[in-house]
Amino acid sequence: MNRVRCLVLNAALGPLDYKVPEGMVVEPGAVVECPLGPRTVIGIVWEAERLPGTEVPVEKLRNLRGLLPVPPLSAPLRRLIEWTADYYVASLASVARMALSSGGALKGPATMTEYRLTGGLPERMTPQRQAAIDALEGEQANIRELAGIAGVSEGVLRGLVNQGVLEPVEVDCDRPYDPAHPDFAEVELSTQQREASGIFSEAVRAAKFAPFLLDGVTGSGKTETYFEPVAQALRMGRQVLVLLPEIALTENFLHRFEERFGAPPVLWHSSLKSTERRRAYRAVSEGSAQVVVGARSALFLPFRQLGLIVVDEAHETSFKQEEGVRYNARDVAVMRGHFEQVPVVLASATPALESLQMAQSGVYKKVDLPSRFGGAQLPAIDTIDLTEEKPPQGMWLAQRLVDGIEERLGRGEQSLLFLNRRGYAPLTLCRNCGFRYQCPNCSAWLVEHRFTNRLACHHCGHEAPAPKACTECGEPDCLVACGPGVERIADEVAERLPQARVFVATSDTLNSPGRAAEFIAAVEAREVDVIVGTQLVTKGFHFPELTLVGVVDADLGLEGGDLRAGERTYQQVAQVAGRAGRGSKPGEVLIQTRHPEAPVIAALAAGDRDAFYSAETEMRREAGAPPFGRWAAIIISSEDDAEAREAANRIGAFRPEVAECLILGPAPAPMALLRGRYRYRFLINARRSVQLQDVIRRWLGALDHPPGVRVAVDIDPYSFV
Repeated sequence: MNRVRCLVLNAALGPLDYKVPEGMVVEPGAVVECPLGPRTVIGIVWEAERLPGTEVPVEKLRNLRGLLPVPPLSAPLRRLIEWTADYYVASLASVARMALSSGGALKGPATMTEYRLTGGLPERMTPQRQAAIDALEGEQANIRELAGIAGVSEGVLRGLVNQGVLEPVEVDCDRPYDPAHPDFAEVELSTQQREASGIFSEAVRAAKFAPFLLDGVTGSGKTETYFEPVAQALRMGRQVLVLLPEIALTENFLHRFEERFGAPPVLWHSSLKSTERRRAYRAVSEGSAQVVVGARSALFLPFRQLGLIVVDEAHETSFKQEEGVRYNARDVAVMRGHFEQVPVVLASATPALESLQMAQSGVYKKVDLPSRFGGAQLPAIDTIDLTEEKPPQGMWLAQRLVDGIEERLGRGEQSLLFLNRRGYAPLTLCRNCGFRYQCPNCSAWLVEHRFTNRLACHHCGHEAPAPKACTECGEPDCLVACGPGVERIADEVAERLPQARVFVATSDTLNSPGRAAEFIAAVEAREVDVIVGTQLVTKGFHFPELTLVGVVDADLGLEGGDLRAGERTYQQVAQVAGRAGRGSKPGEVLIQTRHPEAPVIAALAAGDRDAFYSAETEMRREAGAPPFGRWAAIIISSEDDAEAREAANRIGAFRPEVAECLILGPAPAPMALLRGRYRYRFLINARRSVQLQDVIRRWLGALDHPPGVRVAVDIDPYSFV
C-alpha cells in the first residue's frame, strides 16, 4: 500500500490522501503525522472505501511524516466513530478527536519530572509559600499542576525548589497498575442477585452483543450484582468499562471495588492530571488496564480487548453531552457493545422511559431486582402540603419535617434534606430600587453563595464579590436574598436545631474525588447529623444510619415545561428517597409540595412507579415525543444578536417541507444569551419513520454562514434552554 486516506483532526477539512514513504508500514486505524501546508497535524488512517475523497494522482501526494507509537484504533472503535458522527450530525473529525483524548499518550513511552515536599522550610516564609506548603501535603505532580492545586504562581513553586522545599522525582509515565483479582473476596449474594449476575456472567462468557436493563429498587445491590460479570471478564483476560454519571460518585465506588477485587480500577475523568490521563490511555490501548471507571468520555477510549460495558445510574441526564458532539453516552454505550460484540448492562432504580420501552419491545432484556438486599425495607413516604402546613415566616422547612430531624438527632440517626438548587438564594435584588443582579454573559440571575461571599452564574462560571451596597442606586445594606438554595436551608437547620452538625453536599463542596472521600468518611464516622444536598446526593451513597429524607421543594423540577420534567422529578425524588433506611433501621421520606395532587407527587407518595410510567408513556405517545417520535434542535449563536437572528431567519427561509415532520422556529432560546453568545432555536418533531438526520444534513449543508455564527445540531435533546 503506497497511498492511504487519512482522517485529519480538523472538522473544516475532508479526508486527505498521502503517500506512504518507503520502510513505513501502516494499517487502518494507525495514528500518523501528516503534512498540511507548513504544519504537521495528527491523522488516522481510514479505509478509503468508507471515507469518500478526491482521487489525486499518487505522484502529487505528499509523504506521511511519521507513525505515532500507539496501537491502531480498532475496527469496532472506527465503526463507533462513524455511527456517532452520522447519528448526531457531527463531523467525523470532532468525534475521532474524542478517541485521541490524551496528546501526551501519543508520543510513546517516557519519563517525566514531578515534584513533592521534602519536609524542609524556606529561609524566608511568605504567605504564598506557606499556602503552597499547606496545600501540597501528600501531593506529587509537575510544577504547573502543583501551582493549580496550591493556587499560587509557578514562580513561587520554583522558588521552593531552589530552597530545597520541593524535590524533583523522576517518574515512569507508563508504570503498570496493580492487578485486580476476580476471586479476591467472597461475596454473599441474595437469590435475586445470584440469578441476575448469572445471566450477565453467561453473556460475558458467550462474548456476543447482549443489551440488558438491570432494573433494581434503591438498595437492592445492583453494584454487587454486576461485579460478578466483571469478575468473569477478568478471568477471561478481557477489559471492562464502567460508566458513572458523576465524578463525586467514583470515590464511593472505588472503595467497594477495591474491597471486592483487591485493587482500585483505572480512573478516567476530567479532574485527572495530564500525566494520569496519559498513563491510563496507554494502559487501555495496550490492554493492561483491566477495569476502567469513568465519565462519559471514557466511552471513546481505545480498548484492546473489551469484554463488558456497564452504565450505572443509566437514567442520569449528565450522560448527555451538551457541548461539542452532543451525544448520549447511554445510547452510544449500547452501540459500542454492538460493534465490539460484548454485553452491555444499563443499571438503574428509575430507568429512562426510552430504556423501558426498548425492554418492552424486546430489544433489551430486562432483569429485575425488586427487593432491597439483606432484608432492608423501602422507606415509608408521606407528603407535606405546604398550602396547609406552612413553614414559619421567613423559613422553608415545615414543622413536621423539623420535628422529624429532631427526633433522629435524639436517636443518634442521620437526616438528608434535598433541594436541587446550589448556593444561598437563586436571586438577589435591591429592596430600595428593585435592581436584580444578572450575569453579564447569560440570560440568568446571579446566585448568591454566602460560603464564599460571591455572586455566581451557574451557566458560564462568571463570579463577582457580593457588594456591600446596591451597584445601581448605591443604597447600603439593602440586598435581599429571594428564594432558598441549599446554603440557606443549612442556615435554617443551624438556627432551628443548633445542636445539629450540618454538611452541605453540592458540586461546589464535593468538586473532587478527594473531597467526596472526606464527606463519605465524615458521614460514616457519624460526624454529620444532617446532610443538605443537591442532586449529587440522590444516588450511589450508602449510609446505614440515614433514616430520614426530606425533599424541600418537590415542585421545583416541574417548572419550565420541559418534555422530561415529570420523569426527571420522579427519578430525582425516588433516588433521594432511596437513601433512607438502607440499613437495619426503617426509613421515612417527607416530600414538601404545593401540588400533592400532581401525578408525579401522587405516584411517589403511593409508591406506584408503574402507574406513573404508564401515564407518562401515554402522554409521550399522544405528543409524538420520544420514544415514540423523534426530537431534534438546531441552535444558532453569535456574539452579535443581529447576526445570529439574521442567520436563523435565513435558515428558516430554506426549511424543507417533509411529511410527518414539524419544524418550529426560529425563536429566541429560553436562555437567549449564554456565555456571551446570543442564541436562536429550531425544534423539530418527526415520526420515527422520518430519516431525520438526512433531512437536517440536506437542509443545513446547502447554506453558508458568517464566520462568527455557530450552528449546532442536538439530536434527542435533553436540555430545552
